[in-house]
Amino acid sequence: MAAEVSRLARAKINLALHVTGRRGDGYHLLDSLVCFAEVGDVIRVARAEDLSLKVTGPMGAGLTAGEDNLVLRAARLMPSAAIVLEKHLPLASGIGGGSADAAATLLALAELHGVPLPEAGAVLGLGADVPVCLAGSPARMRGIGEDLTPVTLPPAHLVLVNPGFGISTPEVFRALTSRENPPLAGIPRFVDVAALAAWLARTRNDLEPAALRLRPGISEVLAALTAQEGCLLARMSGSGATCFGLFAEAEAAKSAALSLTRPGWWVRAAALS
Repeated sequence: MAAEVSRLARAKINLALHVTGRRGDGYHLLDSLVCFAEVGDVIRVARAEDLSLKVTGPMGAGLTAGEDNLVLRAARLMPSAAIVLEKHLPLASGIGGGSADAAATLLALAELHGVPLPEAGAVLGLGADVPVCLAGSPARMRGIGEDLTPVTLPPAHLVLVNPGFGISTPEVFRALTSRENPPLAGIPRFVDVAALAAWLARTRNDLEPAALRLRPGISEVLAALTAQEGCLLARMSGSGATCFGLFAEAEAAKSAALSLTRPGWWVRAAALS
């Protein structure tokens, strides 16, 4: 077994996100098409007698290694290790950074110690996005995150843009005007990214209108993405404030990312996976 293991905690993108109801315990029911982008945080784990976490990276300054850190909560389900979280994704940004970090931690510790992953209920207890991040491939995610159906997506590229501010997920959910919305239609097998974009255009992110009311600056990001040559669709991911543009070609995505440089904006072009 290895003495140290590293994992990329890839950004989780909600290509579509429908809020279909709310359970009696307050959890919202979702129906979402989820994919991943080849950009993210890095988790490194090494053998140690006691559990520890060190946070580094360009986005690490705003994140503490306190008891509620999702990496530590995930690590407590596994044998101890010394963990380094190299933070590259913006905080509270709607692209599953904390959930991706937790999932990468579980996978890295399972490999490091040669042990199985925790049972599904414990994983879901870390957060609704952790199971899909643990699966790590495109999926239709329903319920409160526990119902996953694998989906095949065509090759595509994303430009991710965060306007430099976070937004509270609970606050966005509280701002919803409707919690009983139609689910996604059946997801077909897409022949190419144009077919994917055409299908997505008939779907929604039900959290986007609420987030826009709370943070009107998100509309500037959406408009800037929409204006880029080759952008087939622009939408907010998750509860925001990060938005994505969908592109067919890597070069078009890279060119768009370069042209979207603004003071305070975090911009990345990445392959969809």
